Amino acid sequence: MFAVIKTGGKQYKVAANDLVRIEKIAGDAGDAITFENVLMVGNEGDFSLGAPLVAGASVAGEVVEQFRDKKVIVFKKKRRQGYRRKNGHRQELTLVRITEILTDGAKPSGKKAAPKKAAKTEAAKTEAPKADKADAAPKADKAADAAPAADFKDDVKLIGGVGPALEKKLAGLGVTSLTQIAEWTAEDIARIDEELSFKGRIERDDWIGQAKDLIAGKPPRAKADQ
Repeated sequence: MFAVIKTGGKQYKVAANDLVRIEKIAGDAGDAITFENVLMVGNEGDFSLGAPLVAGASVAGEVVEQFRDKKVIVFKKKRRQGYRRKNGHRQELTLVRITEILTDGAKPSGKKAAPKKAAKTEAAKTEAPKADKADAAPKADKAADAAPAADFKDDVKLIGGVGPALEKKLAGLGVTSLTQIAEWTAEDIARIDEELSFKGRIERDDWIGQAKDLIAGKPPRAKADQ
């Protein structure tokens, strides 16, 4: 037997012992819940379609856990305006195990569905896999390749277009070394660009590339007019 239920503005086809991820509902792990909005009930080729709900039908379930889904990143950019915004969102969800599909006004018996042996919790599925020993070796080699040159001078003023005045502004934002600049992420670039009203200058002048070259011992590029 199966049923189609509606919760959180979405519809789900369920059967006994199914694990279903739905929009978060109140309840702790082990709590019994009942879904009253049943749109369809079917069994072996026969089905009852509600108008909009099936009279006397309900679906009983049990809360397995409350968790948050994988992060969704939203990045916005406007060309030539220095506008960048990066935001993340993790939707709150509830994992429910369906226990019974009830018809004709029957009440839930309160029994619990048999857990599936191979079932993993949704929270565990969203966790990043741990790196094994085999992955550690390439990272060590990469770190060795990125080692600074023996005569490396860590001075942000070596970057084209950076003078004493700009050096002070960068220091006020916590940026005091070429090593920091070489490790900037897109989020870091957007933050510094906005704070200093650079309008894309960091990417235009390739600050990260310049910093990496200087760390590797390459001569500084020609300075642009400040």
